[in-house]
Amino acid sequence: MTIEILTVLAILFFTVILLVFEVLRIDLIAVLCMLALGWTGILTPAETLSGFSSNAVIAMMAVMIMGAGISSTGIMKKFSNYILHLAGKSRQKLIGIVSTSVGLLSAFMQNVGATALFLPAVLNISKKENIPASELIMPLGFAAILGGTLTMVASGPLLLLNDLLRDAGIKTFGFFAVTPVGLILLLAGVLYFVFLGKWLLPHSDEKGYKKSEQKKLIDSWHLPHKIYRYRIPSGSEIIGKTPESSGLWSKYNLNILAVSDEKNIQCAPWRKTSFKKDQKLALLGNSRSIEQYAADFGLELEEKLDEFRDLNDPTSAGFVEVIIPPRSLMAGKTIREIAFRYNFAVEPVILFSRGRQIKGDFSDHKIKAGDTLIVHGKWENMLRLKNSKDFVVITSFETEKNKLGKAWIAVLCFLGAIGLTLFGFPISISLFTGAVAMILTRVINIEEAYRAIEWKVVFLIAGLIPLGIAMQKTGTAEFLAKNIMGFVQGAHPIIFLLTIGIISTLFSLFMSNVASTVVLAPVVIDMARIAEIDPRPLVLLVAVCAANSFILPTHQVNAMLMTPGGYQNRDYFKAGGGMTIIFLILGVLIFNFIYI
Repeated sequence: MTIEILTVLAILFFTVILLVFEVLRIDLIAVLCMLALGWTGILTPAETLSGFSSNAVIAMMAVMIMGAGISSTGIMKKFSNYILHLAGKSRQKLIGIVSTSVGLLSAFMQNVGATALFLPAVLNISKKENIPASELIMPLGFAAILGGTLTMVASGPLLLLNDLLRDAGIKTFGFFAVTPVGLILLLAGVLYFVFLGKWLLPHSDEKGYKKSEQKKLIDSWHLPHKIYRYRIPSGSEIIGKTPESSGLWSKYNLNILAVSDEKNIQCAPWRKTSFKKDQKLALLGNSRSIEQYAADFGLELEEKLDEFRDLNDPTSAGFVEVIIPPRSLMAGKTIREIAFRYNFAVEPVILFSRGRQIKGDFSDHKIKAGDTLIVHGKWENMLRLKNSKDFVVITSFETEKNKLGKAWIAVLCFLGAIGLTLFGFPISISLFTGAVAMILTRVINIEEAYRAIEWKVVFLIAGLIPLGIAMQKTGTAEFLAKNIMGFVQGAHPIIFLLTIGIISTLFSLFMSNVASTVVLAPVVIDMARIAEIDPRPLVLLVAVCAANSFILPTHQVNAMLMTPGGYQNRDYFKAGGGMTIIFLILGVLIFNFIYI
């Protein structure tokens, strides 16, 4: 053992300790590891900083940009609606459908790209159904990684494997050689979260997980948030009346969010709007008051009304908190005088004035500077308030930009980039070409592209890549592999296979899965020849287990999902630990009974 190997092992040990106990932020730990390798002289300055120009980091930045571009077109919103239609309200079905879809897609394209394609849809589902993103995103990432074991082109290690075998004079594998084990692993991963996700995945009420802005607002103001939908039948006494004359606000203390007929939808209808036969109403308020209002006027409850779907979609509508600033022209006027609903098409729900909370009918209450309004409406209508100098909107919201016409351009850019990788062009250049194509075709502008990049992930990956380089350069990886393999020489085949699986798994946590395969494949081939067994299944096991990277968020897919999922290292230990054990057990058994 050389001084260089001892130094690398020491740096590796302290890096693991810092990661396990979460002493510092994970990206800062990676940077400290990188600098330690540089200052100890293990790596040259160029090698120390090489992670920032690595294929993995460039590819990661590219898929982030392309994912943002596709998300901005709204096409994934339609896809998420379709998934919700299939799954209904069942979280288990949601996890099953999304995980299976992304896993199968990962069989034919890079798992990072498949994840980037599905992530916007999953985030949409999270907002619409008020499901914490943390309960959906990790199963998505794990399935994408497992899908990388389905074909011989699904991941870097499997793509590289045939070249390594060819160089060693060993027969190569066919396209679907790995599919049996890949299908079983993907199925196991999907079922793992479908049945155990409730206990394994972090929830929004756990420390470190934040509520959405809408959830905070609803909880802090005790706002009604269920929308009731009714139809006005012929003969109803409400026909010809207005919201005001029907006592909607004054008598029943309710709010009307929208009225629709066969031609159009009117949001926050003006007080002088007359109700007509067969109109549909979207009502908000106390359930008993709504039932009383419906009974008094003979309204018919409608369970499903597509006209009001956007009002239930947090990506399209919701509540905002509005403050009347000093010197506002609205100060001293009433809601009626401002014609608030008529001018802004949003519904005022609560007024907080001089320490008093007012609900129901406050149309004639004079608004003063410093008063707070809680209003409900579509985000596109909220922009009118936000852009007005007479109101200060303090609740953040995002309006979807109308880029649906760019959807197919975005999809073609994405698929074109993936296609280039399948034709053998470098992954990083191919994906970055797709990202730049989206910018040039104005699917996304350059400022949006910069904002789409999650720099925490960039520094995490770039900081840990030099550790893999150091392990290869100093011979640390080969030293560890040979010494561990020496203990199992001549052991039972299952023990031999299990050892290979464990080593491959451990190496893939701190080295790229490709680097792990490059280091371990020659060692395994030599050990197989000594043991006089076929090396092909053993090398294939190395490439498969290089994907068994779930305990730490060091895999590109897991790193990319940390921020949107709000995860911490302990979440990967908790959920990834079980997945790692299942992966190893199934992988070893399948190889023992099918491949050997």
